[in-house]
Amino acid sequence: MTMETTQLVILAGLTIGLVYGSVGLLSGFCLMSSMRGWLAEGDGRLVRSYALAIAVAIAASQFLAGDGMVDLGKSIYLQQTFSAPVLFLGGLLFGYGMVLSNGCGSRALVLLGRGNLRSFVVVIVLAIAAQMTLKGLIAPARIALVQASQTNVDANSLPSMLATLGMGEAVSRGLAATAIVVALILFAFADPAFRRSPGQIAAGAVMGVLVAGGWYVTGYLGADDFNPVPVTSLTFIAPIADSLQYAMLSTGLTLNFGIATVGGVFAGSLVTALVTGRFKLEGYSSPRHMLRSAGGAALMGIGGVMAFGCSIGQGLTGVSTLAVGSFIAVAGILLGTTAGLRGSLRVQPLAAA
Repeated sequence: MTMETTQLVILAGLTIGLVYGSVGLLSGFCLMSSMRGWLAEGDGRLVRSYALAIAVAIAASQFLAGDGMVDLGKSIYLQQTFSAPVLFLGGLLFGYGMVLSNGCGSRALVLLGRGNLRSFVVVIVLAIAAQMTLKGLIAPARIALVQASQTNVDANSLPSMLATLGMGEAVSRGLAATAIVVALILFAFADPAFRRSPGQIAAGAVMGVLVAGGWYVTGYLGADDFNPVPVTSLTFIAPIADSLQYAMLSTGLTLNFGIATVGGVFAGSLVTALVTGRFKLEGYSSPRHMLRSAGGAALMGIGGVMAFGCSIGQGLTGVSTLAVGSFIAVAGILLGTTAGLRGSLRVQPLAAA
């Protein structure tokens, strides 16, 4: 890969991050906030915005794949061997940690740009826990769990499952994508309140397009037979961990799409907060509040690595590939989030939070 292509991929990642940070701040785009609004407050606008984002991400990403512009099979999501139990368990841990920390990793970056110092603790602890799970003290246990429970599958995506019934690749891809996209769009626009929320509609559409944009940048613009970049898109657990490591050891590391995206999200939120007068320094209300937040961040870092992604990395990007493993991870994330918001394991609100 030429130096010009490398710079193009990094610049594109930064741009995608800037847009994500700005839109995320203005719209409140976040799975945890969406679920809380829907389950606890009866407001389904944010969760429907999230559903629209998934629909747009699937439609645009599958178009790129069907047109031969991007080989989604080179991503981490479409592997022939994976551990369903570890993906699901990781999703559970991430979802519950997300409730404890009051937002996911990407949301923490957005809020940090707005001056929320609680999010600084979340980002740092998440990064350390993720790096420990990827390459550090927790890594051997994670690898042992995966090796003990992994399975080989021929059909690792919904289209490939349909293809086993005798359908052609194009037909199975189109059928699987269309069925899910139509269902999600119907769900999103079934709510009159959402239909009257142009900002939430726009936010969902933009976030979905950004996912496809990431695939296009890394899978098409960054394609090089001699030195290709990893085919990826929006995801935040490993990139946040890499960003912290890059900040400390940049001379021995290489700037990549994920690190550029993380920096872009923070910068986009910061600039938007300053321009719109939303910047405000905020801290913890009590030591207990800090402990809960940091504990949730640790669960997100560990769980996110086990699940191969977060509420964005799997919830949008992974699902856009229609990978079976991504749906398993997302099921865990949704269940973990629901457990934190409802039922006997519900995270109780802090008195002065």
